[in-house]
Amino acid sequence: MKICSDNIKVFDQNTLEYDQWFEKHSTIYQSEILVIQQAIPKNKTGIEIGVGTGRFAKPLNIKFGVEPSENMARLAEQRGINVYRAYGENLPIENETFDFALMVTTVCFLSDFPKAFPEVHRILKPQGEIILAIIDKNSELGRKYETGKSSNKFYKDAHFHSTEEITELLKQSGFEKFEYLQTLTKLNKNEIEKSIKGYGQGSFVVIKAVK
Repeated sequence: MKICSDNIKVFDQNTLEYDQWFEKHSTIYQSEILVIQQAIPKNKTGIEIGVGTGRFAKPLNIKFGVEPSENMARLAEQRGINVYRAYGENLPIENETFDFALMVTTVCFLSDFPKAFPEVHRILKPQGEIILAIIDKNSELGRKYETGKSSNKFYKDAHFHSTEEITELLKQSGFEKFEYLQTLTKLNKNEIEKSIKGYGQGSFVVIKAVK
């Protein structure tokens, strides 16, 4: 899962451990890839905000990313991603540059995530799309992460949010025409899941909206 944080030291120091998570939890990872893939527009130029090590950008064929962690950005570049060293709240990108922007579990680590949404709105072309993937705080996995985050070096400073909270903030930033997809409804089963529309059943929710 992708991380972008003001306190990036832990990610710089544990980049390989972070990256290997996707190998150890491959069915979860592939389920997440499948649901995001459904939301990505075809033949459009996109950017991932909080690209991490490129674990999502690479298979989703996204060529640009934003990442503040030097070591994570370097690994993403090795996977063929062009990475801006920056934070989501202050993007060094010109207005109306991209057709879509992806953020995968990034908002729970931003120091001022309401500020990041207007920034994404700014860099999107007219009718551009934001695609946000979150661990819903009201889901089974969200509650598990919240309970155990104090002992998890990656998630100890995370602030999880509900789908409704994120939707409202996106509306305030000028986004509309919302669509929802979800997966990870069966956390105890070691199988790749197909996505289903809506939210409220799956722990991993994709929120899609238009500028």
